[in-house]
Parts: sequence; C-alpha cells; structure tokens
Amino acid sequence: MAKLYQDITEDLAEFIRAQPMFFVASAPLDASGHVNLSPKGLDSFRVLSPNRVAYCDLTGSGNETAAHLAENGRITFMFCSFEGPPRILRLFGKGKVVLPNMPEWDDYAANFQLYPGLRQIIVAEISRVQTSCGFGVPLMNYEGQRDAAIRWATAKGESGLAEYRATKNGASIDGLPAPLAE
Repeated sequence: MAKLYQDITEDLAEFIRAQPMFFVASAPLDASGHVNLSPKGLDSFRVLSPNRVAYCDLTGSGNETAAHLAENGRITFMFCSFEGPPRILRLFGKGKVVLPNMPEWDDYAANFQLYPGLRQIIVAEISRVQTSCGFGVPLMNYEGQRDAAIRWATAKGESGLAEYRATKNGASIDGLPAPLAE
C-alpha cells in the first residue's frame, strides 16, 4: 500500500541509486495539452539532498520537460524495481532547467558524468515522496545501458547538436517555448 514521506530517506535514496532507469512526467497547464512521460537511464539521476534531486538531460527528439517546467514547474519522477522485491517510488515537485550558460551550471554538473549531447540539467525541489507496492510491475533482467544516444551525439558534434537543438528543441509539441542555451 502507498506510504507518504516528508523527504527522501537514505533507504529511498539507496533504492533510487540501484535503479538503472527512471521516468519523468510533466504537463502544460492547458487541459488540451499533451502530458509528457519519458524514460531515462545512463546513471543520470542524483539525490542532492532529502528534498532536492537533479538529472542530466541529453539532447533528444523533443524538449517537453523543459517547456513544461518553464511554464509551470510541475514535475514527477517514478522509479520501479524490476528485480528483487516489488516497489514503486514517486517524487513530486517543482523543477527548473539549468543550462550550460547559467552561473549554477558548474555546481550541478560536478555531480555527474557529462555525456556527449548533454543539453541541460533538470533540478527539482521535492514536496511529496510516495511509495506503493509495485505488485503489478513485471520482473525483468537488466542487460545494460544502450549507447545509441551517446554515439548519435558524438557523431553530430557540438555544432551539429547546437543546430539540431535550435531547429527541434525550441518548443514543445503544443507550441510552448523551451529554454535553450545560447
């Protein structure tokens, strides 16, 4: 059954570190807008304090989370155990985008391996922490991380990535502007 916490306990932080994948969800304020839900991996998530988390966001086909955060800040993270005892953990909060040209970039970036294609770091203040049973989540065997995003970004190079972001990542699918580094 669901259990609420005031913050991310050390036990929950350990659970987060053990998961090779997490999901991030965001949505625009407009009820007709699209809810975004994205899987993430590559050891890109960090618990910075009991109520603050961050993850490295690589260049992708869209930039929905950044656009939604710029509009309203709402963000939810979900972690599922696919091995071992069943458990789901959700973190609810308010997030912001930290771009490479922002003063706080170096402080946040120091927590991560900086992969090719990294476009921004998403930072969130967590206001609700909730676990649930996870009884319906299947057992799966983890084989490893995919390297396709890293190979793609490396092949594009910095100028190719900047051009791609400028043409493909400047707005959400609903037309909300997404912040981009200059």
